[in-house]
Amino acid sequence: MYVHVKRALDFLASLIALAVLSPLLLAIALAVRATSPGPALFRQKRVGIHRTHFVIYKFRTMRTDAPKDAPTHLLRDAQSFITPLGRFLRASSLDELPQLVNILRGEMSFVGPRPALWNQYDLIAAREAVGANDVRPGLTGWAQINGRDELPIDVKARLDGEYVRRMGFAFDLRCLLGTVLSVVRRDGVREGAAGGEKRP
Repeated sequence: MYVHVKRALDFLASLIALAVLSPLLLAIALAVRATSPGPALFRQKRVGIHRTHFVIYKFRTMRTDAPKDAPTHLLRDAQSFITPLGRFLRASSLDELPQLVNILRGEMSFVGPRPALWNQYDLIAAREAVGANDVRPGLTGWAQINGRDELPIDVKARLDGEYVRRMGFAFDLRCLLGTVLSVVRRDGVREGAAGGEKRP
């Protein structure tokens, strides 16, 4: 069954990626600490498989006084909280690299629905209706390469449900390759209330 193969591939690939990228991870962590007060890592409670909760890891891209557990699209002036280095990390998606640890631990996968915040009840409910809460959330996913931050919740949930139905090695590979292109082109990136929903 592919779900078991997928988990084995996730474990092996995340282990290799952490080893290969460890100098980059260390450099980014040091840069975050050097350019703004606060820890290098940002931790936040997210929704995992079967609506369980886990702590997601990211490189910190915002000031420590930024509101906690609030989607960036609800902040009136999100840009005022994002650090200069944070803007680059978010635009390049390098802030997501610590999630390799979440993948290694089995809390996430490389490909799947992006993990919702624990209090994004509307998104969680919409995903429940299409079975998207019953797969591991992903570092990237089908919705990520089809609109990213620009997608309304109903469309995002529909695409997440489509991913569940089509999940397989070839489709996961398609999502990964599409993610690379989306990051390079900065497709669908929005920050703050004036621009739509930031990637969760």
